[in-house]
Amino acid sequence: MTETAEQVAENTVEEIDLGPANKVIDKYIDMSGNLMPVLQGIQEEYGYIPEETVHLTAERLNVYPSQIYGVLTFYAQFHLEPRGKYIIRVCMGTACHVKGAGRIGDTIKERLGIGHAETTEDLLFTAEYVACIGACGMAPVIMVNDATYGSITVQKTDEVIKKYKAMG
Repeated sequence: MTETAEQVAENTVEEIDLGPANKVIDKYIDMSGNLMPVLQGIQEEYGYIPEETVHLTAERLNVYPSQIYGVLTFYAQFHLEPRGKYIIRVCMGTACHVKGAGRIGDTIKERLGIGHAETTEDLLFTAEYVACIGACGMAPVIMVNDATYGSITVQKTDEVIKKYKAMG
């Protein structure tokens, strides 16, 4: 009997080690209003919120998984899919847009093969187009994690990508 594509996918899914999630929950278990810090701690441990940790959290905190998903989908800080080690934020605010932010986004898509809210297969980069970074005087601007790059050009974007690829 041959396996369906869904069965093959199920069999290749990686098991998530729930140890770190249990430690986070243990830390906040007796605290009132503990759901947000638990979810923040889990995301800090895994880089996103794996589905298995949602069910574990629901069981341990005695809440419905739907309540947790309500929180996770309401707040932009939470991510339900793995993200890259380096988050490239491209400012698309008015000043950046006027000065060519679209070209910068296109360059990232060409070089890395990812657009807004996408992650490279190697989990090295995630691209995000954001409304404003708050550095209009340096437009156009990108951020890689906490580092800001102003007056960014296509050539400078290539240099930034090369730098972070080399760092792995």
